[in-house]
Amino acid sequence: MVNTSATSETEARILEAATRIFRAKGRDGAKMQDIADEAGINKALLHYYFRSKDKLFEQVFRDSSAIFFSRLNEILQSDLELFTKIRRLCDAYITMTMENPFIPIFIIGEVNRNAESFITNIFSGNGIKPEFKSLEKQIAEEIRSGRIRPVRAEELLMNILGLCIFPIIAKPMMQHNMSLSDKEFNRIMDDRKKTIPAMIIDSIKKKNT
Repeated sequence: MVNTSATSETEARILEAATRIFRAKGRDGAKMQDIADEAGINKALLHYYFRSKDKLFEQVFRDSSAIFFSRLNEILQSDLELFTKIRRLCDAYITMTMENPFIPIFIIGEVNRNAESFITNIFSGNGIKPEFKSLEKQIAEEIRSGRIRPVRAEELLMNILGLCIFPIIAKPMMQHNMSLSDKEFNRIMDDRKKTIPAMIIDSIKKKNT
């Protein structure tokens, strides 16, 4: 008889180890032996649970992105006022992307390779799709109230995403060109949790005339 409890514990340990390795080395840099060593098991047992690195990465990606999108939806669908919501979104995007840099890098690669198939697959099963409708409605209400200038919700979201996530995706290039250590880069990104929302809010806030 299969010990389902032991099986579940071993699988969970593998996924935790794989997440740490993928975070540190990315999908291409990670090796199955690295993951087996991190999990404290032999490679044969790792292959018993996950036949290939691609299968293992797919599961780690699904689990991590589900947490990622779930947290974003908590903020997007909350009753927070708009400017506070923008601050929380910027903080969440930077924090979670710094913790899981393989997520946006993998998404960009797969979207460029086969966008329709990837998008359909990732938002099926355990995937959680970001829900922007409530934010769009809130922006429209803020425009009508005269608190912010007319701005498309799509434009606002693109600004948040681009400013928060692109530097993390381009981290190796930026570190090389700007001679930044990991500590310096992390400090800059931590500062951007405040500077980005301040800049975005200032760009849409209705100025008194």
